[in-house]
Amino acid sequence: MGISEQDFNMLEDKARELRKLTVQTVSWAGGGHIGGALSATDILTMIYYKYARVDVKNPKWEDRDRVIVSKGHIGVGYAPVLADKGFFDKEWLKTYNHTESKLGMHLDVNKVPGLDASSGSLGHGLSIALGNSLGAKLLKKDINIYVIMGDGECDEGSIWEAAMAISHFKATNVIPIVDRNRCMIDGPTEEVMKLEPFADKWRAFGFDVVEIDGHNMYQIAEAFDKAKAAKDKPVVIIANTFKGCGISWMQDKYEYHYASIDASGVEKSVADIDAYHDARKAKGGK
Repeated sequence: MGISEQDFNMLEDKARELRKLTVQTVSWAGGGHIGGALSATDILTMIYYKYARVDVKNPKWEDRDRVIVSKGHIGVGYAPVLADKGFFDKEWLKTYNHTESKLGMHLDVNKVPGLDASSGSLGHGLSIALGNSLGAKLLKKDINIYVIMGDGECDEGSIWEAAMAISHFKATNVIPIVDRNRCMIDGPTEEVMKLEPFADKWRAFGFDVVEIDGHNMYQIAEAFDKAKAAKDKPVVIIANTFKGCGISWMQDKYEYHYASIDASGVEKSVADIDAYHDARKAKGGK
């Protein structure tokens, strides 16, 4: 299926808008996990505005696709997507991580419409996705389960237990996407806990591997198409991204795993995001 030029322009404009809304939400909250939120923005944009079958008027619709953000600390970037999509009022974002807000640092499935899984400790999302997959097969539901994981999260043994089981059960409707920004809270992934050869590890667990530029809309769409078409062997998408993508002084710096932004910082960030997306659109996705 892929995407058309019209799709590309729409998705670029939406990703720009969501990056700005993420920055604003971080400012309202007094701080947030902005680096990993911005690295995942393009992936979330593609899922929610092109691929995932959801119904904002019926968030619990049984036949919906599931979206599980396993790297749940990026709620400050995920909540803006759900709000913009229409699951809840954008005014909620002004209360993000405030006392008595429905939007905590890690989003709660019992409080946030449109959310398919709560998060907290990392490493659980892929297992939850497998449960969704096996349940869907029993109920003969034709759904896809998109799972966004962090690369640092792949230090967790639970990720590899789930991977082994997904391959064993041929749960090809699980579409794992690793946000490979190569940064963790304390430093680069390869210094904290080496992951490479990362793609070969997934292959050894029975997956086909698609490696892409996680900020290229055309490549993201092609990878999703390949994963959705899989019949006998699951596909994992390794999306090479940049922490803090779109903001020049944050980009590719692990120090911005978590940060606060004041009013002047918001203004500077918005200008950077506009310049970044203008450049992307000028290149036409190349």
